[in-house]
Amino acid sequence: MPPCITAAANRLWVALILALCASFTCRGVSAADEAADGKRTLPLIFEETFEAGADKWEPTDSEAWKIVDGRDGKGYSLFKASKYKPPQRSPLNYSLRKDANVTDFVLEADVQSKARDYGHRDMCLFFGFQDPAHFYYAHVARTTDDHANQIFIVDGAERQKISTKTTPGTMWDDNWHHLQLVRDVKSGEIAVYFDDMQSPVMTATDKTFAWGRVGLGSFDDVGIWDNVKLRGATADKSPASQK
Repeated sequence: MPPCITAAANRLWVALILALCASFTCRGVSAADEAADGKRTLPLIFEETFEAGADKWEPTDSEAWKIVDGRDGKGYSLFKASKYKPPQRSPLNYSLRKDANVTDFVLEADVQSKARDYGHRDMCLFFGFQDPAHFYYAHVARTTDDHANQIFIVDGAERQKISTKTTPGTMWDDNWHHLQLVRDVKSGEIAVYFDDMQSPVMTATDKTFAWGRVGLGSFDDVGIWDNVKLRGATADKSPASQK
């Protein structure tokens, strides 16, 4: 084969290899996804299967929660509306972990919605909780509007959405699903994942609360939680001393 043809063929192969590398790079994880992957290696704080009950959880109304059959063994069921009046417009039905006050964290759980199918059918993850008037929550709902399927802050006033990204809605059905919430305090980044742990369905950036407790629940629906796991960095001070 003449040298000029050989050189042209080599250049063609190099171009093809570079194009393939660029393609794989474009399909790789984003900086936000890489940060989330880093958070997923944080130390394990607790893993809850509810086989021994729910004594480590503090609900807004203990009569609205009970232990039932879950995804694997036992689960923690929010089975009716809580008799609870928050200081301002915010979720009524949640249960907080008593012994976990964290900064950076990854909170994940299996959840089964038991509500009827309607627009605001939801389940929620709570975090940065300092008191009933100061906390965040991720409202994962069937359809999206200013009050649904968003990340919210409650800061001494009616809840306000802080989402920078969301989806048209979360496809709740009667099956079990996996939720994960990742928080980075320094950057303020918050990301929520639903089944697909690589692409967040919601994101937000907020630095108002740098610490807090975490919890499970719903704005005003019902469902069952199981296999709850928290990885994170424990806050240096008690919640009371940080107010």
